[in-house]
Amino acid sequence: MANAADAPIMLTPGDPAGIGAEIALKAVQAGCHDFFLMDDVQRIESLSQRLNLNIPVTRITHPSAFNAAAEGLQVLDLDWSTPPVAGRPDAANAGRIIAAIETGVEWAKNGTIAALVTNPIAKACLYEAGFAYPGHTEFLGALSPPVAGGPAMMLACDVLKVVPVTVHIPLVQVPQTVTTSIIVDKAKLVASALKLYFGIACPRIAVCGLNPHAGESGTMGNEDDAIIAPAVAALQKEGIAAAGPYPADTLFHQEARKSYDVVLGMYHDQVLIPLKTLDFFGGVNITLGLDFVRTSPDHGTGFDIAGTGVAKPDSLIAAIATARKMAKKMAQKTPPQTHGTSVSGNDACQ
Repeated sequence: MANAADAPIMLTPGDPAGIGAEIALKAVQAGCHDFFLMDDVQRIESLSQRLNLNIPVTRITHPSAFNAAAEGLQVLDLDWSTPPVAGRPDAANAGRIIAAIETGVEWAKNGTIAALVTNPIAKACLYEAGFAYPGHTEFLGALSPPVAGGPAMMLACDVLKVVPVTVHIPLVQVPQTVTTSIIVDKAKLVASALKLYFGIACPRIAVCGLNPHAGESGTMGNEDDAIIAPAVAALQKEGIAAAGPYPADTLFHQEARKSYDVVLGMYHDQVLIPLKTLDFFGGVNITLGLDFVRTSPDHGTGFDIAGTGVAKPDSLIAAIATARKMAKKMAQKTPPQTHGTSVSGNDACQ
């Protein structure tokens, strides 16, 4: 895979009725110039003026035209099917949203861009247009070679990294979806990614239980003893520094966080709520198990505040900075993920 770590970073439009464009403008206002946005140039110019940001907007026709020294926001022009209205998502624009993601993936794969940062999408709106995936993570995974345990969604901030084993599924489906082999594959992928992208030689993985008190010796459910504990034992046998299952309610306080590098949780809210509580505006969504770098802000479309100018760009700025660091790390070393196989993380932890 080609990887031009010094190429520009592309920011997708996300849903144009959301806050994506205004946080892009505010990121530039805050001094972040390491990216270009795909969107309608005239729309962005108008938005900049209406929000009194007065950020210069420059049209580019291809990522190769990106000027790292230029001031303002550089925009690769995109024609929307219907004019976007703040706070009012329109399924008529879903095709353009999806196509922008696909273009970004293609460019990330061939090195035209260093990394892909995705603005938030409204999945319900995309479903109306036939979108067949639960979210960005699963869609991007389908555009990348299959890797055991992937794609995986990592949420990261300065004080915590978390990965849910299951992501966008109903809570009632979690117990039958979580298996020992899925936990093992996911943990191996996470360990490999922490080594590659974050320079952690022997990642310490804390594994959450599924039930209250991690099942309380089977009195509150047997999944922790029958499914999760064997996965932890299998990981330890392979030399991976995994431990658990731990009760989720005692795993995220300040003292506990000193004992691990990442938490592997069993379902979405179990690990995303603690991270977003600790650092809602600084969290970054990272997709692991791809053959390109992708990050995004850890928040949604913000339809309720779109167009008002109150949206904060902090998470987007962090996502862009993280994407650049990951792209440079990827360029330095071939990713250890292998096509269609599991990823062993035991080389540094014996």
